[in-house]
Amino acid sequence: MPQSKRRKPKNTSATKSRTAGNPVLASNDDPSPTWYVAVMAGLMIVGTVLVLIRFVFGLEQYFLLLGLALIAGGFFMTTNYR
Repeated sequence: MPQSKRRKPKNTSATKSRTAGNPVLASNDDPSPTWYVAVMAGLMIVGTVLVLIRFVFGLEQYFLLLGLALIAGGFFMTTNYR
């Protein structure tokens, strides 16, 4: 039976660059400010509340659309969270 080819070793230079047990960040970007996290969570919470209010009180469809837009905006903000 033929033997399979050996895989090349992965580049381990990133794991060797750790100092004192603290991993080196993949990018040099600063962490997100506190207000960014608050706005992101606020959009998702307010959007969820609007969707629930629309169904509990039987309000117009605009509340549902606005709530879903706010939730989507909050999730979009999570893509830039550091």
